[in-house]
This record gives sequence, C-alpha cells and structure tokens, in this order.
Amino acid sequence: MSTYVALLYSIVLGGGKRVVMADLRGMAEDLGYRNCRTLVSTGNLVFETDRLPIGDIEQALETAFEKRFGKHVDIIARTGADWLKLADGNPFPAREGSEVGVRVMRAPLDEGVLNLLERHRGEEKIAIVAGDLWVDFGGKASETRLLSAMTTVKLGIGTIRNANTVAGLAEMIG
Repeated sequence: MSTYVALLYSIVLGGGKRVVMADLRGMAEDLGYRNCRTLVSTGNLVFETDRLPIGDIEQALETAFEKRFGKHVDIIARTGADWLKLADGNPFPAREGSEVGVRVMRAPLDEGVLNLLERHRGEEKIAIVAGDLWVDFGGKASETRLLSAMTTVKLGIGTIRNANTVAGLAEMIG
C-alpha cells in the first residue's frame, strides 16, 4: 500500500453548490482507495492504494469526479513521499503560512516561468522548487496582481494551496 495526496482544482460545482468532503471521500472509497481522509473543505484528499502511476490515479479520480458530480475538475496527485518533499522544500519557511502559497503542478515548471511572472509581481517573492511555484505573497494572496498570471492557460494544470495546508497534509501522511 502506498499513500497519495490528491488536490482538486475547485470544489465549486456551479449554481451555488460545492463538493462536500464526505462525498469526495465516498467517491475515493468507491474507487477502492482506503483510509480516505480530507483536510479542510477545499478538496484535499489523502488515501492509500496499491502503487500506481500518478497519471493513472489522476485520470481515475477525474473520471469518477465528473461521473459523480457532473463537472470536470483537474485533480493533481502526488505520492506521500513526494508530498513530504514538497512540504520540506518550502523556500519561505519563516513566513506566515497563510501568506505563502504553492501552485502544485501536474507538469513541472521550468525557471523561465519566473520571467513571465516578473511583470505581474509586486513585492511578492517567487521561487520554483522541483517544478512547483512557491510564492510569498507578503499579505493576503487575494490582494495581489500575481494571481491573474498564475492561471492554467499561462502555467499549465495546477492548483494553489497555502503553506499551512501543505504542512497539514504532510502531518496527515506522517
């Protein structure tokens, strides 16, 4: 058995409806995943299953999600070991966890992305660590222009989590 983390890009289904985490856990259990648990109500899932390629897990989760909830949502998965490396790789560990975020990417970003983001950056500090984009927003992420450049169209499939969530998921893994 291996431990995995899966992150939903969005839990908004439209029409004011959101995915309930108990339903997300149920969906994962229906796929045969075990010890399914969630952290906060933003689509963070930890589970165990036989060792499988990450792409297979992402595809299975996305297909099951669309079938169950009627909407496609990108889902990014990592092995537990890779998640622990991501958590340990936070380049801004001394900063407030709610003000530091990481865009966890399906395909690794290269350093050239930093040039693309530079013109949108204010006082934020940015770094790419192992293909994921870390940002020290220096305040509320919602108050920065940088978010408008951190889209799927510009960067590829990925989703943002703050450092507190990253650490919480790492604690769940153990």
